[in-house]
Amino acid sequence: MRVVALFWGVIAVAAAGVQAADVAVDGDAYPTVASDPVNKDASLELSWDNGTRQWNIAWYTGTGAWVGNEFDLGTISTYRAIRKIKFYSRSNWPNAQWDGFHLGVFNFSGGIPGSMLWPTGGGGYFFKPTGLSGHVWVEINIGWTCPAVTFVAAEGQYYNWPNCDPFAVDTNANFSGHSWEYYGGSWSPLSTAADPYRNLMLRVIVDDETLAVAPASLGRVKALYR
Repeated sequence: MRVVALFWGVIAVAAAGVQAADVAVDGDAYPTVASDPVNKDASLELSWDNGTRQWNIAWYTGTGAWVGNEFDLGTISTYRAIRKIKFYSRSNWPNAQWDGFHLGVFNFSGGIPGSMLWPTGGGGYFFKPTGLSGHVWVEINIGWTCPAVTFVAAEGQYYNWPNCDPFAVDTNANFSGHSWEYYGGSWSPLSTAADPYRNLMLRVIVDDETLAVAPASLGRVKALYR
């Protein structure tokens, strides 16, 4: 990768390769504190980020590109209903409005994301936030039972720069190994101009409407995804 511009916390990078893309990265001067997962009742919020934003990232030519996190429900197999996807973004960069993005859930087998499971018709689910501004978690109701134990919950950039909504990575420079990107027709571990910050701030809330989680089990789940 070659840095072509650096100004007021914004990095513009020209990158080459099958999955590489020109991206813009903005830190907005200081990290933004987001939140820790909140687990209550029959719901669990699963995450790989530490709750604090380091960078926002958007592709210049990102239409059709995806970023996502892999989750494994193998130890909590009764939690199969994906109630919500939470995606950390912002309304005031790179332009001054929400433009909308795609959401999708992909199969994960053989160590790499595969075909789209949800929406069942394919193509992705378009969502444009309303009533939110600034740096925020955007919560999108899904209400769908996942047929797979392991999956990738993902966000797709819908428009090219600057008419797009950015994704975010946290302040942990140690890569969890669970964040992915889809660009140029293939999936690969997330890697952008923001490296070594590569942990995507995208979470899922899963639900078990019939079985409660014992406190000991809840602690194990939180440890697994943090």
